[in-house]
Amino acid sequence: MIYGYCRISTPRQNLERQVRNIKAAYPDAVIVREIYTGTKMRERKEFEKLLRKVSDGDTLVFDSVSRMSRTSQDGYKTYEELYKRGVSLIFLKEPHINTSTYQQAMDNQFSVKIKTGDQASDELMSGILNAVNNYMLNLAKRQIQLAFEQAEKEVSDLHQRTREGIETARLNGKQIGLAQGTKLVTKKSVNSKRLIQKYSRDFSGILSDKECMKLIGISKGSYYKYKRELRLECSG
Repeated sequence: MIYGYCRISTPRQNLERQVRNIKAAYPDAVIVREIYTGTKMRERKEFEKLLRKVSDGDTLVFDSVSRMSRTSQDGYKTYEELYKRGVSLIFLKEPHINTSTYQQAMDNQFSVKIKTGDQASDELMSGILNAVNNYMLNLAKRQIQLAFEQAEKEVSDLHQRTREGIETARLNGKQIGLAQGTKLVTKKSVNSKRLIQKYSRDFSGILSDKECMKLIGISKGSYYKYKRELRLECSG
């Protein structure tokens, strides 16, 4: 099976560009979509399902290395785990770290070991060949690590630029975020308030706060926030 994993951080971003890129290269790929904010790989539900599903002979395609992981430690660890399970990894924007490149370095080392054991009689030549092979293998490993480190650096740089931008705006007297007392009206808040008014014993219903939270499916903080706003609206 060929799987294409596509991830964005927020619903406002466009996932379809990644889908198009993967489908253009692998038309038969089964696309797995995910929206997840954060850098922890093991908290991505769809990616975790995919890791449990793939097996020896399967191929996993990413538009770029950052879609797999934005932390170098988790990324390289997962890369090696999948490689050892026989799963091929393909990164459209970083083809130099595809598992086929890593496999080639491994194959070269294996072939030299055979030649050394069966044919090579010159110890000096054997030492040179082994040294070259080890160098190539370590180089392949380092290229993979560097790719994940670069993805991690991009996240760090983005966060730093964001912090600097906020601080610059604050020093220039600009309002950061919503002004105090400003209400953010969303579809969720409107719907939740309507249900609170309908079911809460403090308004038109008969249910307790705990029962309302469970029925509506919102957090304790949001529930009491909406109740306070409703009381202000009613008193106004």
